[in-house]
Amino acid sequence: MNGFVDQVVIHVSSGHGGAGSVSFRREKYIPKGGPDGGDGGKGGNVLFEVRRNLKTLTHLRNLAHYMAQNGLPGSGRQRHGSDGNDVIIPVPPGTLIKDRETDEVLLDLLEEGTYRFLEGGIGGKGNTHFATSRNQAPRFSQEGMEGHERDLRVELQLIADIGFVGLPNAGKSSLLQSLTAANPKVAAYPFTTKIPNLGVASIHNTEFILADIPGIIEGASQGAGLGLRFLKHIARTKALGFVIDVSEEADPEAVFEQLKSELSQYDPELLEKPRIILLNKIDLPEAREKAKEIMKNGFKGEKVLGFSAFARIHLPEVLQGFFELLDPNSQPATFGFAVPEWITKASNEPD
Repeated sequence: MNGFVDQVVIHVSSGHGGAGSVSFRREKYIPKGGPDGGDGGKGGNVLFEVRRNLKTLTHLRNLAHYMAQNGLPGSGRQRHGSDGNDVIIPVPPGTLIKDRETDEVLLDLLEEGTYRFLEGGIGGKGNTHFATSRNQAPRFSQEGMEGHERDLRVELQLIADIGFVGLPNAGKSSLLQSLTAANPKVAAYPFTTKIPNLGVASIHNTEFILADIPGIIEGASQGAGLGLRFLKHIARTKALGFVIDVSEEADPEAVFEQLKSELSQYDPELLEKPRIILLNKIDLPEAREKAKEIMKNGFKGEKVLGFSAFARIHLPEVLQGFFELLDPNSQPATFGFAVPEWITKASNEPD
C-alpha cells in the first residue's frame, strides 16, 4: 500500500497505582516513633494526541501494545512514590478510536490536541493515614488501584473539503495533480490509484483540501474491487466532485447513476452532500462535442463543468465550482481573478 495505513488494531493499558508503604519512624531518642509510610504514585494515563503533520497510521503498525508506566510504591519518611509516565499515541486528524469487539466509536478525533482515553490507577495510601487513638501503629497500607486496558481498532477517515469520486481512470488523480502540488502516480491501467491522495488548492485567497479517492466499480459498496476499504473516506468530505470520462463509450448519465447507487448503498447520506459533475478529457474532439451536448441539454438539474486535466482546460472554472460548492452564498466571480498564474497560463480551450 506504499506506506498508507488507515486501520490498525492495538492494545492499550494505563498504569497501576503504586502501593502505599508500611513504615515507622526510627529516630534517635524516639524509640516508639509513629507510622510514616508514604503513598504510592499514580499510574500513567493513555493519551491520544492529534497531530496535523501525520497523514496515515503507518507509525502505529509496528507496535501492538501501548502501556503507560505503573506508579512507584511509597516509602518511609512519608515519601510519595513517583507517578507513572503517560503513554502518548500520536494520530492524524480524522482518526476514530473503536472498541475492537463491538466496533463502538469511543473517540472521534478531529481537532489538534491531546485527549485522555484511559486514566491510570490511583496510588495506595501509606500507613500514616490509618493511625488512630486506638491503633497508633497500623501495620497495613493500601494497594494501588489497577489501571485499565482495552483492545482497540484505530481507523483513519480522511478529512477533505472536496472528495473526487469516479470509475477507475476517470482522471481524478490527474485533476488533483493539475490543481495542487500533490503528485499521485498516474498511468493508463485499472486502479492506478490504490491509496487516497490529498492536495491543497486555493482560489480567492481561500484554501481547501481536495481528496482523490480510489476508483469505484460496480459492487464497491459490497466490497468489490477496492470497495469498502476507501469508500469510508468519502464520509468526511464536505462536498463531492463526480469525475466522468466523456471520451469513453459508456453513457455519462449511466456512469453517474452507477456512482450514485454505490454511494447510496454504502451510506445514503453521502448523496445529501453538495456535488458537481466534472466531464473530463474535453481536449478530444468527440469528447468535447459530447460534453457540450450534455451541458446544453442539462443533466438532471445537476451542476456540470467540462474540463481537461491533461490539456489544462477550464481548470479555473473547476476551482470556482468548488469554491461555490463550499460557499453557496458567494458571489460568482470573474474566472481568472485571484487564480494562480501557473493555472491560467495553460487554461485556454483550443480552437
